Amino acid sequence: MKKIVAILLSLCLLVLAAGCGGNDSKKDTPKEKTKVSLGMLRLTSSAPLFIAMDKGFFAEEGIEIEPQWFDAAHPIAVSTASSKVDVGATGITASLYNMAANGQKLGIVADKGREQKGYSSSALLVTTDNYNAGVKSLKDLKGKRIGITQKGSTFHYMLGRMLETQGMSLNDVEIVPLSKLSAVMAALESKQIDGCILNEPNITKVQKAGYGKLVVQVGDVIPYQTSAIFYSPDFMKNKDAAVRFMRAYNKACNYYYEAAVEKKDAKKLEEVVNIVAKYVKAPAEDIKAGLPYIDKDGKLLVSDIATQIKWYTDNKMISGTLDAKDVANTSFLDEALKK
Repeated sequence: MKKIVAILLSLCLLVLAAGCGGNDSKKDTPKEKTKVSLGMLRLTSSAPLFIAMDKGFFAEEGIEIEPQWFDAAHPIAVSTASSKVDVGATGITASLYNMAANGQKLGIVADKGREQKGYSSSALLVTTDNYNAGVKSLKDLKGKRIGITQKGSTFHYMLGRMLETQGMSLNDVEIVPLSKLSAVMAALESKQIDGCILNEPNITKVQKAGYGKLVVQVGDVIPYQTSAIFYSPDFMKNKDAAVRFMRAYNKACNYYYEAAVEKKDAKKLEEVVNIVAKYVKAPAEDIKAGLPYIDKDGKLLVSDIATQIKWYTDNKMISGTLDAKDVANTSFLDEALKK
């Protein structure tokens, strides 16, 4: 009898222990979903974001992405600075620096595409007629009409910096702001402009269509942190979600780097190309021809932020004073990398 009682007591203890273990397992239950509105363009440089969305990396971190598609960089910066979107992913422009110089609290938090030697991201193109007539270098641009999206845009900056490497300046060309990328491409096709700066996959599209020729890749002339991930003032206050977003983004950057930069796995590269093609709405072969360089961990090239601020200030595109540390905020990615 005593043995039976002892066995029953032992069984009860085992059941209780199992119950306690079950309670501990609740610690591993998925986090409550956080909705994050993400403003972006349909560009190849957004590849890590597309990967994180498509492969469920954001979902793994309890982040539910609400994509907001834009046609130009400036509106994304404005929407992010005013917290109309939580996260912005686009080019770093004079307008963004101006907002920061005038008290808007938004953070440039991670890399989203650099101009790096040997990688196709942004490039200067001219009409096929101009190219055939001998316009084949930066020096040949003197007096030409060059299309950009907006004054103070990344394209404006690239053009100015590249001309300066040849002892020239923006005064040596006629700048033609056309608001949208589609308008820039249409103007090149109709020969209303002599040249322009475009990014992928549009560089490949124009060349395949036959109305434009590539003169030089921007990354072969200057290193440049072209675009970035921005956090809105409100989203930065939600540190938990901000770090979780960075964890997912970091994972996607690693995935992209291994596939598109190191190119060790042909199947992985094909997968990434197809994911990007789906979101950019361009043929996979166009995407594969122009995959940009993106840092393996998504780390920002902070030193270049200071270079950009100085250039925009010297060219009177920033009103007020601004220091790189006022806008570059790598703390969220740093925290994500610890975990």
